[in-house]
Amino acid sequence: MSEILCQWLNQELKVSQTVSPKSFAKAFSSGYLIGEVLHKFALQDDFADFSESRISSAKLNNFSRLEPTLHLLGVQFDQNVAHNIITEKPGAAMKLLYQLYIALQRKKKGVQTGVEMPTVQPLMSTKVQNMKSEAFRDVSKNTRVGCRFLLQCMKVKSEREQRLSRRRQNEIMAKIQAAIIQIPKPTSNRTLKTLDAQKLMKKKKEAEDVANEIKKFEALIKKDLQAKESASKTSLDTAGQTTTDLLNTYSDDDYIKKIQKRLEEDAFAREQREKRRRRLLMDQLIAHEAQEEAYREEQLINRLMRQSQQERRIAVQLMHVRHEKEVLWQNRIFREKQYEERRLKDFQDALDREAALARQAKIDFEEQALRDKEIHEQIAIERAQARYEKHYSICAEILDQILDLSTKVADYRLLTNNLIPYKLMHDWKELFFHGKPIYEQASLRHLPTKLSAEHLIELEKRNLLDNNDYEEYKNMVGEWALPEEMVENLPPSNNCILGHVIHRLIESSLPPQVESTVPELPSFAIKGCLLGKTFSGKTTALKALEKSFPIQVLSIDTLVQEAIQAFHDKESVSGAHGLQKAPEEKALPVRQESGEENQASVALVFFSLTVRAQLGAKSEKLLKKGKSISDILLVSIMVNAIKYIPMYKGWILDGFPMTLNQAKLLEEALTGYNRNLIELEGKKSRTSTLAVDPTASKEVPLPPSAFDFVMLLDISDNSSLNRMNDIMAEAFSSETPLEDINQRVAAKNKDTDEDQNLRDQIQHRIVGFLDNWPSLEQWFTEPENILIKINAEVDKQSLCQKVKEMFMTEIMKKENKVKKKLEEKEAERKEEVSLTEKTSPPPPPPPPPEPEKEKEVHLPQERSKTPAAKGKKIPLKKSPAESTDVSPVPVVPAPSKPGSEEWVYVNEPIPEEIPSFLVPYWKLIENSYINSIKTVLRQLREGQHAVLAYLYDIRTGFQQFLRRPDHKQDFVSQWQADFNFLPDDLWDDEETKAELHQRVNDLRDRLWDICDARKEEAEQERLDIINESWLQDSTGIAMNHFFSLMQAELNRFQDTKRLLQDYYRAMECKIPMDDTKRFTRVPLVQLDSKDILESQLRIPLVPRRSISPESALSKPKTKSILKGKIDYTLESVELNFEADEKMVMDTWQQSSLAISHMVAAEIHQRLMEEEKENQPAETKEKLPQVAANKKVKKEPPPPPPPPKKKKEDKKGKGKSPPMAEAAPVVVPAEETEEVEVKNELKLRIKEEHLAALQFEEIATQFRLELIKVKALAFLEELVIKAVDVYRLMEKWLGERYLNEMASVEKLTGVARYHIETSTKIQNELYLDQEDFFINGDIKVFPDPPPPVRPPPVEKEENGTLTIEQLDNLRDQFLDIAPKGIIGNKAFADLLLDLVTLNLGTNNFPSSWMNLTQPELQELASLLVTNSESVDWRKFLLVVALPWPIPLEEELLETLQRFKALDAEQLGTVTYEQYKQAGLWFTGDEDIKIPENPLEPLPFNRQEHLIEFFFRLFANCEKDPPQLDYTQMLLYFACHPDSTEGVYRALSVAIGTHVFQPIEMPHPVAEKVIVPIEEYPELEDNFMSEERELQEDGEEKEEEIPENANTEMISMQTLLQVFRGGNEVLDANRFASHQKLENIYLENFIKVFQDLGSKNLEPIEVAVLLKHPFIQDLISSYPDYKIPDVKIILQRSEHVQGSDEERSPSRLTEEKK
Repeated sequence: MSEILCQWLNQELKVSQTVSPKSFAKAFSSGYLIGEVLHKFALQDDFADFSESRISSAKLNNFSRLEPTLHLLGVQFDQNVAHNIITEKPGAAMKLLYQLYIALQRKKKGVQTGVEMPTVQPLMSTKVQNMKSEAFRDVSKNTRVGCRFLLQCMKVKSEREQRLSRRRQNEIMAKIQAAIIQIPKPTSNRTLKTLDAQKLMKKKKEAEDVANEIKKFEALIKKDLQAKESASKTSLDTAGQTTTDLLNTYSDDDYIKKIQKRLEEDAFAREQREKRRRRLLMDQLIAHEAQEEAYREEQLINRLMRQSQQERRIAVQLMHVRHEKEVLWQNRIFREKQYEERRLKDFQDALDREAALARQAKIDFEEQALRDKEIHEQIAIERAQARYEKHYSICAEILDQILDLSTKVADYRLLTNNLIPYKLMHDWKELFFHGKPIYEQASLRHLPTKLSAEHLIELEKRNLLDNNDYEEYKNMVGEWALPEEMVENLPPSNNCILGHVIHRLIESSLPPQVESTVPELPSFAIKGCLLGKTFSGKTTALKALEKSFPIQVLSIDTLVQEAIQAFHDKESVSGAHGLQKAPEEKALPVRQESGEENQASVALVFFSLTVRAQLGAKSEKLLKKGKSISDILLVSIMVNAIKYIPMYKGWILDGFPMTLNQAKLLEEALTGYNRNLIELEGKKSRTSTLAVDPTASKEVPLPPSAFDFVMLLDISDNSSLNRMNDIMAEAFSSETPLEDINQRVAAKNKDTDEDQNLRDQIQHRIVGFLDNWPSLEQWFTEPENILIKINAEVDKQSLCQKVKEMFMTEIMKKENKVKKKLEEKEAERKEEVSLTEKTSPPPPPPPPPEPEKEKEVHLPQERSKTPAAKGKKIPLKKSPAESTDVSPVPVVPAPSKPGSEEWVYVNEPIPEEIPSFLVPYWKLIENSYINSIKTVLRQLREGQHAVLAYLYDIRTGFQQFLRRPDHKQDFVSQWQADFNFLPDDLWDDEETKAELHQRVNDLRDRLWDICDARKEEAEQERLDIINESWLQDSTGIAMNHFFSLMQAELNRFQDTKRLLQDYYRAMECKIPMDDTKRFTRVPLVQLDSKDILESQLRIPLVPRRSISPESALSKPKTKSILKGKIDYTLESVELNFEADEKMVMDTWQQSSLAISHMVAAEIHQRLMEEEKENQPAETKEKLPQVAANKKVKKEPPPPPPPPKKKKEDKKGKGKSPPMAEAAPVVVPAEETEEVEVKNELKLRIKEEHLAALQFEEIATQFRLELIKVKALAFLEELVIKAVDVYRLMEKWLGERYLNEMASVEKLTGVARYHIETSTKIQNELYLDQEDFFINGDIKVFPDPPPPVRPPPVEKEENGTLTIEQLDNLRDQFLDIAPKGIIGNKAFADLLLDLVTLNLGTNNFPSSWMNLTQPELQELASLLVTNSESVDWRKFLLVVALPWPIPLEEELLETLQRFKALDAEQLGTVTYEQYKQAGLWFTGDEDIKIPENPLEPLPFNRQEHLIEFFFRLFANCEKDPPQLDYTQMLLYFACHPDSTEGVYRALSVAIGTHVFQPIEMPHPVAEKVIVPIEEYPELEDNFMSEERELQEDGEEKEEEIPENANTEMISMQTLLQVFRGGNEVLDANRFASHQKLENIYLENFIKVFQDLGSKNLEPIEVAVLLKHPFIQDLISSYPDYKIPDVKIILQRSEHVQGSDEERSPSRLTEEKK
């Protein structure tokens, strides 16, 4: 329908817009196209007012103008239709257009017939159109004048009628609308129907009246037209007659008068007609006006009657209203009942729906549980995969390092002859164990400004090896292990005095530790935490504990909610409570985050809140931003809650801390200690590595943990998920019913949201716990193992019981620990009381001076840091409660030595400037010493690699030099050529032999000369290598490295001496001395011979003198490192080593003497100072003393670099200690005691100083001696390595020379042997380097050619035709009968000609020559296929016997091989494919090769037979020749038994084995006789087969399978087997076989049709074999029988012969 409308709109109407079915609704939604359609039919006069716009106002305008026109056309259109079209409702516009299309088609038909138009247009317009008929037009044409007036009148009248009709239509529409809008539709009754019927009758009557008037008017017009036509006809007739009359007679006046009279009559008649017409029109107008007047009166009457009807209708409506009220009341009651029922039904439906939703929710829950498990398994798999990849990468990296280590070891085995030094292997192991690459990643010689990753790795490797070397050097192990002679004199490994000094200086330089003002937290009964995965049972177990024990459980989630609620509740503090909280907040070591709340306007209100409310405000702010609460804030909330727990009550945290950071922050907040800071402080206190204070504690004890225990509820991930699912399932089942369904739904949605949140979070919670637990476990187990693991995969009661038991155990441990601490404190208190009772209290001393106060501060610290062994000495010293005027210490019976454990170190106060200067100075000493040692050891380590590489290079280079090419082979080749060129007749001449011997001697001498020259060159090369300066340079560099080590030790000693000097002088309150002496420098070896001024040198150099061998001869040898035979070329090496050894000894002695002189100078200086101080104090004036003392106090101790001579002058005058100035002089006895104490203190300082100095001297001397020993050993090892290489070179040279001489001797021996035996040397004599051999691969002259073996020849045996005779016969037969069939008589004549007319052609063997013509005809009769033809190919195949007769399986296998090679399935193969496939036999027989080369090889008849068979059966006309392998195999299917042969042929043709039916008769007699006579050697085989056939007949019948012979056989295949499908006779007179073929073909067609194959389709073999004709044909068909040809030959010769070949019969038992 849509296509019809679109075609109508687009093609017929051609609207302005193309309309398609898809855009139909959109195109007509505005109403514009509908108006255009009506306009094209002249039904819409106001189409110009239509608008194409799609706005709502335009659409409303268009449809309001369309409504009356559509109503007049009878199209259904109202407000709903317009709304559907405007909103583009599908089908609305199409329905309206279809109605419009039908109405317009009707209108079109009505216009054509003149019947339907009055129903479309107004009434008067219809009349006007009817007046405009053809008759009226004809009348108007004839009467133009009357017509004009009539038209004018009709036009006026029509206009009036149109106005009246429009007004009438408007009135009718107004009435209809008023009736519709104002008056409700009354109930249908008969009165209304009668009124409507009357109105309809009235309208019909008016229409009939108008139609009758029109008919009358048309009748009148027709009458006038007829009268006028008749008048015109009569006038024409009369005119014609008059014309004829006038023509006949001449015109006269009468005639003219008649014409005039006629014209007048016509004019009068015309006027009368016009009058009558006008009168008729006037009458019609008057009648019409009267009709209009009657119509107006009728309308007025109708209006009056309508008012009375309205009144009656109103009364009726009032009655209806009363009735409707009652009905409404009844309906309302009924509706309320319906509402109640509906509510009950809705409630029941809601319950049912909730039950269904619950069931569905349960199903969804189970599915969600499965999905959660799958997600968890996936996460577990990903974690396991991540762990696997991590472990795999680690293993791969380790494997790479193992490979690198292995390859490195292999490389250095080549460099060192499988003797890798221990040091190298140790370094590689260290790199391997630390995961560093063995091979060099980047060079460190020229480092770029921006280091790459490879450079950083190389730096780490270098630092690692440097540290290891330094530790070995420091601890004297490994490469620096002590020799046996030094082990007995090993000094102490540590200078305790120096360590004490450094420790005291470092402690003095550190800032004073401020005691924590934080009050200690109250001691709670028990404190711990319970950790575990989600749903592990933490909250359940803690609730049970809370019921059984007086503890409080703290959950971080609850505390955060309470803090946020406190902030919402504006929880504020009171005045006193706030004052108490303020210091606590300051003391709490929890770091607060700085946020946006630090505004001035909010600060007062914010800080008036409690701490919990403030923390809640911060938490809420973070949560509103979508962030998680920080660990610091969580710990603050937790600690704030712990503060308010009573002292007697314990607490346990529920699932907190969750991360390592939270654990650290919580411990810091609860204990006030930070483990990381404590460890750093411990490392800082042990910064000194050269000297350690044994009295200082080596390890800083870590503080106790914040918890007494930590319990872990261990549970698997699957158990956690299962518990979550169980809890949610219980929530589903135990849900309490709610009264209000809305509340229930809301609660249900809320629970669903919570469950969904829990489901979404549990995976993240489990993963988060698994990620954080390893670090937490290490944190809770490292310092003190407080972790307790409990298996939580049990029921609730068992879990709660386990937790209670563990908790009771921890409570007991806590009580025991507290009791033990109380007992220890009580014991210490009693001990202190007993000590105070033993010692009498001294008199109160005067206030001490400032230095004594400083001393008092240091004494308690030293007491706490010394071990218990020193406790006896400590009470004798000054305590913090005593002053400096304590009575002198009583004499100890056994004085202790400085540095021992009993020695009490002098800890006199020192100025504040001294530690600030000496501590950096000591760090500088350590760093310079360590860096110098590491640098030197690194150079030694790298130098070792260079030494090995150089020695390997000179070894390989010398070997290459020895292998350089020589020209000895040229002389040998020339001599051999001359020797072999000698004529043969001179070989036995004695003079010639003597001449040849002389030439051999000359060759030998020349070769010896070449060897001597090469030896001299090699010796010179060795001397050049020895005389190189590499060894001297290497030893010089190594000596400089060891001298640098000595210099580092000297520098350390000198710096340590200065540090001790400044320290002890500062303790004696003396000014540090300004040492103007320069540091002692160890001279280095000058490697080059350049002259350098001493002023240009920072380090002194010693020129090195290398001793030449000439000067060494005059010197006596003191020590020899060369063992074995004396080599004078290496004496210079030994002498240079002795010189180097002496230089090392001299340098060591100088360094040792320098140290001894420095110590002696220090002791001498001490003695000089003591002498000056011991001068009588009475001779000195007091004023200079006071002035000097004041100067000393005012001026701080200056640093060492700037020299100050004035102070040295003041020191020379002598001063008293500054403490003497402040000491009050009361009694002379006390002054004497004070002087004694000072003297004793000075003595102790001196002893301690000198002991430390002497200890350093001993240690430095020992290390210098160790460096000397190691230097000498290093140099000796280096020289020995070089000497070993030099000797190895000498060994190689001598061995090579001897081998070359021996090879020359071998050459001369071979030459003399050939001279004496007078034979030429055919093989090349090869002399190269030190090898001599006779090269058998190269001959200097060719061998004589071997004799040619004659070709094999076939011999005649037992009348068998040779291959040559068979080929000759084939050629002759092929010329006569190319197709293979020849006549019987022609075949016999041909054989007779060949036998009788031999004439030396040798076509047959000798036994065939005696055959007569009857015998030949008998032979031909054996081969006759039919009555008159012979197959000569079968004849050649028979006479070619013996050849292996194939079994049926072999034939089928051969056929399959041919088909496999025949890719295109053409049925033919080439010779190459024939040889590739092969037959059932091969020509590879065991042929014995004769030893005599002149004797021919035996003839391989079978191999030639295979080639002959191809030539016999191939089509030679094609190029290359093609062989039909199926046809060939059909020939080979022949058998002594003709029936068996037919079945073999059928098997070959079909391609599978054809079983022979058991009931078929076997021609036993024929089958037994033929093979026995033909092949007597196979008699036993055939007889055994026959017996088997007779005895096992029943078994054979059972052995035939059920589906046997189910293969399909076609007509072509059958004709091919029975020579009917492809046999074509030769075109000669012997071709008489065609009739027999036709007989077979017709019979076969009949057989196929009898068996149901109408169109000769292939049929089954089993079905075919059952046909009688086929059975008779198989039993009588002779072509597949092998005839007995040799019977005729035997008969002619009367000789019984036998054959070696066999003719096996067809197997009777086939494989199934």
